[in-house]
Amino acid sequence: MIRNYLKTAWRNITSNKFYAAINVAGLTVGLVVGIFMLLWVQDELSFDKANSNADNIYKVGIVGGTGISKQIFNNIIAPVATFAKNEIPEVKDAVRIMWLGDAPFKYKDKVFIEPDFAFVDPSYFTVFDFPLIKGDKRHPFQDNSSVVITESTAKKYFGDEDPIGKVVMMGQDQQGKVTGVIADYPANSSFKYRILIPISMYNYQAYIKTKTSYDKKTVVSSMDADWAHFGFQTYLLLKGNVNVIALEKKLQAIHERNKPEDAPVPYLTQPLLKMHLYKADGTDGGFSTVRTFAIVALMILIIACINYVNLSTARSMLRAKEVSMRKIIGADKFQLFMQFMVETALLFVISAVLAFAVMFVLLPYFNQFSGKQITFSLTNYNIWLCIAATLVGTLAASSIYPALLLSSFEPLKALKGKVSVGIGNVAFRRILVITQFAVSIVLIIGTLVISNQLQYIRNKNLGYDKENIILVNMRQDMKQHFDVVKNELLKNPGVLSVTRAGRNIVTDGSSTGDNDWDGKPANSNMWFNQIYADKDMIPFFKMTLTEGDNFKGVVADSAHFIINETAVKEMGLKNPVGKRLRVQSINGTIIGVVKDFHFTTIHKKIEPAVFQYNPDNCWNLYIKTTGKDAHNAIASAQAQWKQYNNDVPFAYAFLDETYAKMYTTEQKQGSLFNLFSAIAIMISCLGLFGLATYSAQVKTREIGIRKVLGASVGKIVALLASEFMVLIIIAIVIAMPLAWFAMQGWLQDFAYKISISWGVFIIAGVGATLIALATISIQSVKAALANPVKSLKNGE
Repeated sequence: MIRNYLKTAWRNITSNKFYAAINVAGLTVGLVVGIFMLLWVQDELSFDKANSNADNIYKVGIVGGTGISKQIFNNIIAPVATFAKNEIPEVKDAVRIMWLGDAPFKYKDKVFIEPDFAFVDPSYFTVFDFPLIKGDKRHPFQDNSSVVITESTAKKYFGDEDPIGKVVMMGQDQQGKVTGVIADYPANSSFKYRILIPISMYNYQAYIKTKTSYDKKTVVSSMDADWAHFGFQTYLLLKGNVNVIALEKKLQAIHERNKPEDAPVPYLTQPLLKMHLYKADGTDGGFSTVRTFAIVALMILIIACINYVNLSTARSMLRAKEVSMRKIIGADKFQLFMQFMVETALLFVISAVLAFAVMFVLLPYFNQFSGKQITFSLTNYNIWLCIAATLVGTLAASSIYPALLLSSFEPLKALKGKVSVGIGNVAFRRILVITQFAVSIVLIIGTLVISNQLQYIRNKNLGYDKENIILVNMRQDMKQHFDVVKNELLKNPGVLSVTRAGRNIVTDGSSTGDNDWDGKPANSNMWFNQIYADKDMIPFFKMTLTEGDNFKGVVADSAHFIINETAVKEMGLKNPVGKRLRVQSINGTIIGVVKDFHFTTIHKKIEPAVFQYNPDNCWNLYIKTTGKDAHNAIASAQAQWKQYNNDVPFAYAFLDETYAKMYTTEQKQGSLFNLFSAIAIMISCLGLFGLATYSAQVKTREIGIRKVLGASVGKIVALLASEFMVLIIIAIVIAMPLAWFAMQGWLQDFAYKISISWGVFIIAGVGATLIALATISIQSVKAALANPVKSLKNGE
């Protein structure tokens, strides 16, 4: 019986190649997009689950600041981990990670700038599932000079040689011996550190050798005695069923007991498994994007199913007599139902095979675009579970209704040509078309809103000049000879000006809540973003001083501060110039106020900022070029770099490109929405084409009569198109509030954003209407041009 079903199904498919091709194309595209996106969603939801202790690992953060400066700090002070292990019974172990930024690593004649190195506690390898595959698993770090690296890093430095015992040069003069190798991290891990150094080395370098002091009087003996430096990611491995709220209060009590002047300092804990998609306070940190793409993937699959249903029912009139003959010779309804189910399944199998072929071809491009490393592994049951669920769900949704409809015709009426579908069936198909286009219009509106927001980001006045500016991170020798370097660079006609600063002005930097001023409220805990500068920085970036003066480059400037407008407002100052201000150990005077500018992403509101004249801590070299001569400026900068750092590769970045990279996620979202919109419209138009075909077939006799009575082609096209235009208008009306609500939610993640104008809805609505009208006209014009004699004869 099944064999007969298959033969009949194949015969029907091959005899209607055009419609079969449309069905297969729609289902294939829907499956490719749907499965790709569901695999992406699955990957996002699987982060850090490879750790066997994942359910009991928590990251520690604190809440700092008041007013607009209130924020959550993901890095905390080092002593908390030690005290927690010793004083809190619920804590089994703790891990601290200290990341300082880029640093050069050298082995023989190979030199690499490594961004992914970190100082870690030895417990890093046991709390997390990062065991050594080479070296002593019980003692990964033999001493302060030990280094543990990943497999790929070992290959990069040492090739096929055994890495254990090899000595590398770290930074300028620190030797490190490789004592262990760990496997490369899985792609869905939040941890990417490829070179791991014992945190005891950092303790030696920063506290024992360098003698850290914050007031230039008292020396901090070790990092476990440093209650001021918030620079350590801290993770706690807890025992089962721990009350985390009570734990947070214990951590707060430890901090306030050892440094009471910080009180109150609320602590937060965040489960490891929520770290990737949520912020430390539990608010959205990416989950809404995952949810959005999951919904969009399902909508694409639903649109593909709707497309098949519409095309199948539109062609059902042509198969009415076939169904009737089968019933007359003895076929029951169940057999007919199974026949059409098998036909749908066969079409679906063909579509699935094609979808898999397309996915294998496109997978490398998808991974490159999405930043993922998804692979089709026969041993990964999660991937096949996702694919199987998609296939079964889509098949069920697209096959049952057409099979029931086709098997329900009454044989005598069908043979007489008097088959008609009920009002309910017509209404059902119309609802499907409305659904298709409503989803498509929502995606179009989403695309336009994202595009407008990205354009707003690109064109927004940030309060400083970022165009044609080159950034170079100086090392010690170059920094010490900054004046010489500056003078040499200015000799190049392509260089307009040069300055230096203590941070990348585009991205987040250091901040402090250790401050005081006359009239500071007792309950204030305002935090400053600190910007170390020289005397040329503010004019270099074309910032505007609204009050007071700039630094003059004299010794007295070391006790002078320039604050931004937000700081003035948060401090509650009137006439701030001349007022006393203390920042950490520096007691000084406010000499100027700079107009607010964006020193981080526009997802965040502008926070209080303070400029401090401190050339000794200015490691970032900024070079303003003419634009057209940028390559000459880069060559000059490289020549200066080689003069002082010949053993380290030269690296630079353009400030505007650094700014653009901050919004890579939003740019990818915009590109994906463009793709989704195009695919949704394409599949929806296939469904609309099917409904137009059905309508023209039903009205064949009516069209013939109207033509005989003198109706023009235009009037007949208008007759056929008017019904569908009503459906499109309904879809637009439904889509507008849904799209507005969805995109308002998306925009809430930006502190500075566009307002959604009516123009977006008009463009989306008109665009969808024109596309739909063009689709309908193809079949309508064909029906209107048909010979009326044949139409009347066939309609008898």
